[in-house]
Amino acid sequence: MSDPILVAKAGKESIELLPAMANRHGLIAGATGTGKTVTLQTLAEGFSRLGVPVFVADVKGDLAGMSQPGGNNPKIVDRAKELGIEDFKGEASPVVFWDVFGEQGHPVRATIAEMGPLLLGRLLNLNETQAGVLNMVFEISDEQGLLLLDLKDLRSLLHYVADNADQFKTQFGNVSAASAGAIQRNLLALESQGADKFFGEPVLNLKDLIQTDSQGRGVINILAAEKLMQHSPKVYATFLLWMLSELFENLPEVGDPEKPTLVFFFDEAHLLFADIEPHVREKVEQMVRLIRSKGIGVYFISQNPLDIPDVVLGQLGNRVQHALRAFTPRDQKAVQAAATTFRQNPKIKIESAITQLSVGEALVSMLDETGSPTVVERAKIVPPRSQLGAITPQQRQQVMQASDVTGHYEKAVDRESAYEKLQQRAAGKVSAQPSAAAGGPPQAGQTQEGGSILGKIFAPTIGPRGGRHDTMATSMVKSVVRSAGTQVGREIIRGLLGGILGGGGRRR
Repeated sequence: MSDPILVAKAGKESIELLPAMANRHGLIAGATGTGKTVTLQTLAEGFSRLGVPVFVADVKGDLAGMSQPGGNNPKIVDRAKELGIEDFKGEASPVVFWDVFGEQGHPVRATIAEMGPLLLGRLLNLNETQAGVLNMVFEISDEQGLLLLDLKDLRSLLHYVADNADQFKTQFGNVSAASAGAIQRNLLALESQGADKFFGEPVLNLKDLIQTDSQGRGVINILAAEKLMQHSPKVYATFLLWMLSELFENLPEVGDPEKPTLVFFFDEAHLLFADIEPHVREKVEQMVRLIRSKGIGVYFISQNPLDIPDVVLGQLGNRVQHALRAFTPRDQKAVQAAATTFRQNPKIKIESAITQLSVGEALVSMLDETGSPTVVERAKIVPPRSQLGAITPQQRQQVMQASDVTGHYEKAVDRESAYEKLQQRAAGKVSAQPSAAAGGPPQAGQTQEGGSILGKIFAPTIGPRGGRHDTMATSMVKSVVRSAGTQVGREIIRGLLGGILGGGGRRR
């Protein structure tokens, strides 16, 4: 069994986080300047020493110090002595820096297809009608084998769908030109925020987040998120939500492990739940409830516990509550709510204590061996062994150059996808039209006007904007196939139409 993580001390009593209960999630809450970041750093170091990898977003630039040894700060040394921590000395943690913009860390990328229509719709602030069009685009992408890797792929496919709306009307319904235009405009706005650097390949390999160093310590993955937060807080929150969903979908079930597979710290958690659509919230709540079976512990960091929905809050068993201010009615409500979530201690008036806590002091309750919360204690947080605060650009570069993933993600890859294929289709139409008009001797089985009789029956017509429109015969055949509803039937008809039209049928 792994040793517990010393989190805080209440007098001589140690308050520890049990590794076997660490995937039951947690909460670090408190007003600005009360010590949340230091608590996060202490926990991240503790997990790393246990051999548990960590992912954390650095929204202020001060978590990078975990890559450097600390212990020189007089206040830290005094706190260690006060708490009776023996052999306290500075110690750096193994760190890998990541950055969506590729400036302060290794680039992090995902494809449009991996992001999916649900999260992408939230990112683009789409209404219900626009979200329906986006879902349709993803369906057509799958059906026609048009890979959505980056923003230009999505823009091209949106343009193609809008120009060929009649072709998709029977199967998917009407495509609103206004909705398609709105999505295009929102994509341009997203690109102006730097999203073009995030969408593409090579895609982040989740295995690169779950690594240990040569000493068996878990690697602390730090996302440099300061610029991302400044440009678009919603992109930041959606990006972290995407990472969580990828971990949930791809990691195997492990049940209740001796220690977590990965611990994920979600800083500025209020951004995740601000203006969130009901169906997205349901997905988040479900994921938080089930992801622990994948060995993932999620720790939310927020100024106010009220920022987190009750359903999610109820899943957070390990809690560190720093001071809250009670200046407004909402603040007072937050204090009351926080007080009621703890297992009561007759020695502490929790509601009063929350407003009186000093910096580095907190109300702490961890899960015991049975999974039940311990009685809340007023305690002082154990200081971290790594450096507090930011590091120099030179130190950051040294850490990045020593990383095992250096050179793998730096160069973007642009393989053939929807954009290139649609360009080829457009070029093929242009080159095919003159040859059809030029005429020539008829081939076997063709009429004098050119093309076989079956070809004329099934040949699509070209609309004024270049859209291909099925003939009545083609529509009747497709209708029969859709009614049959079998994969075999679809493959047969693709082969049939492909032979008639010279390969013009849809193929995956």
